[in-house]
Amino acid sequence: MLRWLARPAERCLGRGGCGCGSGVGGGGDGLLWHAELRPHASGEYSFAVAQANESLEDQGQVATSPASTFVGVYDGHGGPEASRFLSSRLFPNLHKFATEQGGVSTDAIKKAFHATEEEFLHLVKGTWLKRPKIASVGSCCLVGAIANNKLYVANLGDSRAVLGHRGANGRGVVAERLSNDHNVSDEAVRKEVSQQHPDDSHIVVYSRGVWRIKGIIQVSRSFGDVYLKKPEFARDPIFQQYVCPVPLKRAVITAEPSIKVRQIGQQDLFVIFASDGLWEQLTDKAAVEIVFRNPRAGIARRLVRAAISEAARKREMRYADMQHIERGIKRHFHDDITVVVLYLDSHKHVVQTKFGNLDSFKFTNAPVDIFSSSGGTVEPTVL
Repeated sequence: MLRWLARPAERCLGRGGCGCGSGVGGGGDGLLWHAELRPHASGEYSFAVAQANESLEDQGQVATSPASTFVGVYDGHGGPEASRFLSSRLFPNLHKFATEQGGVSTDAIKKAFHATEEEFLHLVKGTWLKRPKIASVGSCCLVGAIANNKLYVANLGDSRAVLGHRGANGRGVVAERLSNDHNVSDEAVRKEVSQQHPDDSHIVVYSRGVWRIKGIIQVSRSFGDVYLKKPEFARDPIFQQYVCPVPLKRAVITAEPSIKVRQIGQQDLFVIFASDGLWEQLTDKAAVEIVFRNPRAGIARRLVRAAISEAARKREMRYADMQHIERGIKRHFHDDITVVVLYLDSHKHVVQTKFGNLDSFKFTNAPVDIFSSSGGTVEPTVL
């Protein structure tokens, strides 16, 4: 039995990755944690995180084996519990279903998402009377998996995966979005949500400067956010008193992921997986150009710095000025930012049917808090 799988509640509510050589503020500026460059089954990857919230609500991880690669970016909201739970449980569930089915598939990914959601619901039901807020925390969830020369991208919410591939005649680079933003700021998503709720003319309203579902949340699909999926929580007097006074008649968001599959080709160069903290500051094209035109080592850190610099510029400030702003207050300038850049170097033609044994994977987990601990490469402890 795997010790790190045995206590999901414990891992959800406060345990994180171990240290790595990069450490906090690997570039020496104290604003971020990063892993410069590490190998994965199909190339190399770079990883970086910047914290803006008082408690880091983003979590991220990369799991690599000789045959497969897994990337997870989890952008929490309302608190860090949901993103931490994803970091501890989603990959084990995916590995379980992929092993049962003989490899990664869209079905295995869907089952992993649904199983992890049910596990979190079970946790909420068991703890919410003591901690009503647990029913209101949630997370966007972006996953990438590479196996058998196929790239699978699944997401809930508005974290985003963007591919950089060669342009026409092999010149330059082209940005191609591989995920769908489930955010009602997009007119098509607003229309989709409205069609799902034809009897509710106020399902999407413009509130506090943005479009929101029931005036509460911008994303139409997420992990957690139990009170928006199970109305009995929202209707409970305790929940209304301590968390949210908006009663709901039925579920207003879902946990059904969008999944895309792509056969990796020679023209495909890299994929950027990032929380919306990056995409609020940089366009897809700008981010892809930065990766294409700069050295690999520390490229995720470079993207995070570019995003923070842009956030500073909007306030007529400089990147260096951001070093003097306390976390929590910094959230008024930009969100937590998690970035993984995955280079696609090896295009294998030999089919490997298995995802890989769990003990063959090495893990790099982002820290629970970049100011008090480091992320790192860890292997699951087997009893």
